Amino acid sequence: MIGSGIFTVVGTAISGEKFDATSVLNTPLADYLITHTALAGRPGAGPALAISLVLVAIVCGLTGLCYAELASMIPIAGSEYTYTYATLGELVAWIIGWDLILEYAGSNMTVSVGFAAHVVDLLDWFGLHPSARWISPAYLPAGLEDLAGKDIYLPGWHFGFNIPAFLIVLLLTVVLVRGIRETAEANNIMVGLKLTAILIFIFAALEFIHPTNWHPFAPNGFSGILAGGSIIFFTYIGFDSVSTAAEECKNPQKDLPIGIIATLVICTVLYVAVAVCLTGLVPWQSMVGDAAPVVNALKKLSLTPDGHPLHWVRLAVLCGALTGMISSLLVYQLGQSRVWFSMSRDGLLPKIFSKVHRRYRTPAFSTWVAGFVVAIPSGLFDIGTLADLSNIGTLFAFVLVSIGVLVLRYKDPNRRRGFRVPGGPVIPVLSVIFCILLMSGLPIITWMRFFVWLGIGLLIYGFYSRHRSEFAKAR
Repeated sequence: MIGSGIFTVVGTAISGEKFDATSVLNTPLADYLITHTALAGRPGAGPALAISLVLVAIVCGLTGLCYAELASMIPIAGSEYTYTYATLGELVAWIIGWDLILEYAGSNMTVSVGFAAHVVDLLDWFGLHPSARWISPAYLPAGLEDLAGKDIYLPGWHFGFNIPAFLIVLLLTVVLVRGIRETAEANNIMVGLKLTAILIFIFAALEFIHPTNWHPFAPNGFSGILAGGSIIFFTYIGFDSVSTAAEECKNPQKDLPIGIIATLVICTVLYVAVAVCLTGLVPWQSMVGDAAPVVNALKKLSLTPDGHPLHWVRLAVLCGALTGMISSLLVYQLGQSRVWFSMSRDGLLPKIFSKVHRRYRTPAFSTWVAGFVVAIPSGLFDIGTLADLSNIGTLFAFVLVSIGVLVLRYKDPNRRRGFRVPGGPVIPVLSVIFCILLMSGLPIITWMRFFVWLGIGLLIYGFYSRHRSEFAKAR
């Protein structure tokens, strides 16, 4: 569950996003509703990102319990799409599935941009410096500066393409088309490498922290903390896998809450430590638009008179981060293609998406579609824009899952539940409220993009899917 996003979006969560002009569209929804003022970007949490991470962990804990109850009602393994299809019906399942495509695609776009930034940093470690035009996104809302603070590109669009981000997605798509069997041992090794990279950074950074960088602690107040939480939420994607284990627990009513809370506590402690160390190493304002803030902070400090040991720490962190990102990309690219596959198998999408390759026995068409859906935007857009799409998609899915628990409690109270969320409706209601609160920390333009995506999905469902699904004949 330890996400690779902590190496990528933590800088954006700390520094926020800055744009070249004031705009309502780039203003967080909550800020605009309260102040009715347009901003040139959105505030960062600064060192108070530590509080944002705790807030996000609480939200994930509440939703995880709701997800565990929904999953425990279905005696098969699956995703949110599988569970809602079996419990809440076709329309809600379609919305969840369509939303999951956005969630998985957005998360992998974000990770691939972060992966590219780390590849560039690795090349830099060996003294290689490719042209910025082909290693940075075509759209840079805050522009691009070198370590000396000189402009490479001004804010906005420029002629270029993030080739490393594009290539890693297509390379892994080829791997998935040919077939891959993820094993628990391999996954544990990759998680171990990610964890090792995080710990190496934390312990190495302790000697170079400047406490003055922590003042002011919350430079943008609660607005910054909320915006930081809505950005950093991306790093917790994947925690819900813990809550699908209801059928495997001897005592799910006791074991599941302990498992979910323990997992979230461990991750939150590590993430908070990274945020505290990172903001102690360099000024919080210096990470705007940085897709590799941890290794770039190590790079800056390694150039100081006493910082040479960090040169090797940077290499170790780079290797661990890159390995972790590859594992995340594989898991979520696989998950996205399987959502296309499942929806096609249920008749909600054309049958070609569930067609299996004759030789490799994989859903090749849906895997290639998922690959290009992720690869092309990864070459064009910045990490903040892409993370927002993943965050709003995930939070919306969590809202639907929590509402689904309430609806099923009312409509089907006697259905067998291996796990039941304690406290009656309190936890599901709190989950919905806090998820919407985090969503309100996202820019208005992200909400607009999300509603456009949702609208396209509903049009497809209305004109195609509902007439060709498994339940079409019954209707």
